[in-house]
Formats: sequence, C-alpha cells, structure tokens
Amino acid sequence: MIREENLLFLSEEWVKRFVEELNKNQIYLEAAKDWEGDFLFIVDKGPKVESEIVVYLDLWHGKCRDYMILPDRNAKKTEFIFEGSYDNWKKLAKGELDPIKAILMRKFKLSGSMSKLMKNVKAASELAKNCTRVPTKFL
Repeated sequence: MIREENLLFLSEEWVKRFVEELNKNQIYLEAAKDWEGDFLFIVDKGPKVESEIVVYLDLWHGKCRDYMILPDRNAKKTEFIFEGSYDNWKKLAKGELDPIKAILMRKFKLSGSMSKLMKNVKAASELAKNCTRVPTKFL
C-alpha cells in the first residue's frame, strides 16, 4: 500500500487537492446543487501565521469552478468572506468545529448574506467536511 504524503494545510498543493476531492464529492454535489457564490477563506495573521492566508473558491452548483491563493484580501471581490484564526481553521479542517456553529460562536467572521448561507447549511457543512479528505499536516 502506498502511503500518501501529508500536504501542508492551505498550501497550493493542499488547496488543489481539496478542490479535486470536492469536485468528486457526490454528497457535496447534491447538497450544493442550488448554490451560487464565491468565497474568500482567510486565515488571520497570528502566532503561527506571518501574514494572512487568503484562498479564493468559486463554488457553483456543487462544483468548484476556480480557485487560487491570493496575495491579500483585496485582490478579488467575492460574495462571501469567511475568516478566523489558524487554530480555529485547524479545528474546522479536522472536523472538530462545525462552520455554522463556529460563526454563531464568533470563532469565525462571515461577510455576506447569512440568510443565504443558512438556506445552504448542509452544503456548508459538507464543504468543511471535505477538508478531512485531504491528507494534512499543520503548522
């Protein structure tokens, strides 16, 4: 059996693998079939992060049409921004934190329509669960 190498969380390779897994995830496809909206996922600058990490995802009807790591939050305008500390992102990626509960508990900040997101809770939850499909190493 070939052992997969763990990818550094939110590196270019990790994001690419995350998108590959997402685009073949049938549960996400069904949950997000009516979703239209793009995101900036931001890891705030902090003890483990020298400068903020900004990941762009264009999510459209259960697929990710485009993605990239951006130099900063002003590089692209999106419908939603989801941001938090590295430690909270790590918990989310490991399946220890639900994205909607995390917003309500103020562990993450959301910019964009909360009502639109609440209509798509299953899609948001499955998007977060998709992180666990990527072999990951953390800082």
